[in-house]
Amino acid sequence: MTAIEIQNYFETIKKLVLEYSPKFVVAIIILIVGLWATSFITKTAKKVMIKRNVELTLSNFIGNLIFWTLRVLLFVTVISKLGIETSAFVTILGAAGLAIGLSLQGSLSNFAGGILIILFKPFRLGDTIEALGETGKVDEILIFSTRLITATNQVIYIPNGILSNGKIKNYSQLGIRRADLVLKTNYDSNFSQIKTSILNFASSHDLVLQDPKAEILVTDLSETTIIFTVKVWTNNNDYTKVTSDILEFSKSEISL
Repeated sequence: MTAIEIQNYFETIKKLVLEYSPKFVVAIIILIVGLWATSFITKTAKKVMIKRNVELTLSNFIGNLIFWTLRVLLFVTVISKLGIETSAFVTILGAAGLAIGLSLQGSLSNFAGGILIILFKPFRLGDTIEALGETGKVDEILIFSTRLITATNQVIYIPNGILSNGKIKNYSQLGIRRADLVLKTNYDSNFSQIKTSILNFASSHDLVLQDPKAEILVTDLSETTIIFTVKVWTNNNDYTKVTSDILEFSKSEISL
């Protein structure tokens, strides 16, 4: 390589640096300001919705939607400032749209599922639900998935598409819940006394509701035991405590 070629090479690099440096600096500034503005606008929008008593589930979902929409617009803006034609960029996206759409069918289904959950409200934030074999409290409804916190403090993410189309058992929606405790005793025991003792304990429990009243029903008879069910109503938050207390008391009353 001759000296002239080397000089021309460096001149070309110098020209490119001088030409693209301002664009690069502007793009970086736009990116930094845009990231801050995205977070600020999202938080402001959520605060406005909360002040106007928009449901928390809906406000969080819309906030996430605003956040990612602004991020996409910011990305396109930064690309254009770097000198890349947005029209060419859009054309590329359009050409790849079919392939992307096919590969993201699950994500689009999850997004649609999130919309259905927000519209029809099978559950809300804070509800305890059972779905797809998992039970937990609804912590957040995201754009593509719903986050549950289990009783053992584990985090579970369930895709919205599957969740919206599947069976959901909501333990919190009605406020109260019935506990059905299946117990058994042998035929030699005094079942009438056992029934009366357990029923009295359950009925007098501070956390057991008086209406509907507690009851005990014989539900099956095996060759060696009488199988019966204790049915009591309680508030959702008291369910675990009530079932534990009744089972503990029944243990001392039942003969096997």
